[in-house]
Amino acid sequence: MLTRSTLARMVTMIGAAAAMGCAPAARVRPPANAPDPAASPPAPLDGSRQMVLVVTPEWGSTSGTMRRFARGSDAEPWKPVGAEVPVVVGRTGLAWDDAQTTPRPGEPTKREGDGKSPAGAFAVDTAFGFDNRQIVSWVRLPYVQLRTSTECVDDPRSAHYNTIVDRDAVSRIDWTSSERMREIEQYAFGVHVAYNAPPRPSRGSCIFLHIWAGPNSVTAGCTAMTEDALRELMGWLDPSRRPKLVQLPAVALERVRTGWGLP
Repeated sequence: MLTRSTLARMVTMIGAAAAMGCAPAARVRPPANAPDPAASPPAPLDGSRQMVLVVTPEWGSTSGTMRRFARGSDAEPWKPVGAEVPVVVGRTGLAWDDAQTTPRPGEPTKREGDGKSPAGAFAVDTAFGFDNRQIVSWVRLPYVQLRTSTECVDDPRSAHYNTIVDRDAVSRIDWTSSERMREIEQYAFGVHVAYNAPPRPSRGSCIFLHIWAGPNSVTAGCTAMTEDALRELMGWLDPSRRPKLVQLPAVALERVRTGWGLP
């Protein structure tokens, strides 16, 4: 994901433009009333006035639904905005961001190259696309026009891991793997999802909302939808309202609903 400092770095670079012992541990069943660690993160939606909620049936599901919500304050309930739309996710489903929660036994954890979209709550901070800024004046998020030299680095060994860079502006190319974003048709419009920031090696990179290749398609870890649905979403997102993407399978949604204040 891109923090404000990483975003500033990205915009500057584009500028001219993802001890265990040998003995098995005893398995202890938590008390029935014990708090679920996944249900009590540090208020992930505090301060947010816009939420994009993506729900899939199960951890391994590759499709689901997206619904927008808004509220006037933290004390107010979330109210739905617009219609529910279909989405597709990673080719192997969803997996927890272990920086946000401790997964239960058997629940997946997001890692580089696993084909899973991250589960949790994430800022959506920057829009991008092929058009120049003047053409997409309807987008309120900070916007980056993709160029032939724009790449998202997915090499965990690189100092630029999980960062969008202008290849021509980097003093030393220290990666062997990246997404050449201008060459990917589904990136004609997109939104950056602030996952894994600051970047931790091998935890996953280059997570976006983008155009899908069809209702039966899958992604490498992003969340995708029709171009019309994405354009409507991009026009709605307002950085002053601190929008968040909440992405969960149904079983996890029910577990964290109260703790996260979800509708």
